Amino acid sequence: MALVRIVGDDLVVVMEGLDKLWAFKGRLTIPLANVRGVTADPGITAEPKGIRAPGSHVPGVITAGTFHQEGDKVFWDVRDPSKAVVVELADERYVRLVLQVDDPRATVALVENALA
Repeated sequence: MALVRIVGDDLVVVMEGLDKLWAFKGRLTIPLANVRGVTADPGITAEPKGIRAPGSHVPGVITAGTFHQEGDKVFWDVRDPSKAVVVELADERYVRLVLQVDDPRATVALVENALA
């Protein structure tokens, strides 16, 4: 699971527990100016992921790490699709973050309020 916080002018994502190991990352910091939007999207886990490098993917168990799809990089950290949120980015290493959070609605509201 990921913790999503707003710290100053940044969106900070912290991977918890073993997710750090599976995702090969412990933390991401993204300037809010580069966040285009955020949505709760449990259906995204059914979409193609691309090529994993580096990361972990066990269908139905976990998708975590960097995935390359059609020339773009997408960061994943999801075990429970019902708690997935998607953060769309511009001018960043990743074009999208797909994260499992404790409360998708609260996370979407947090990010949208920071962008307003």
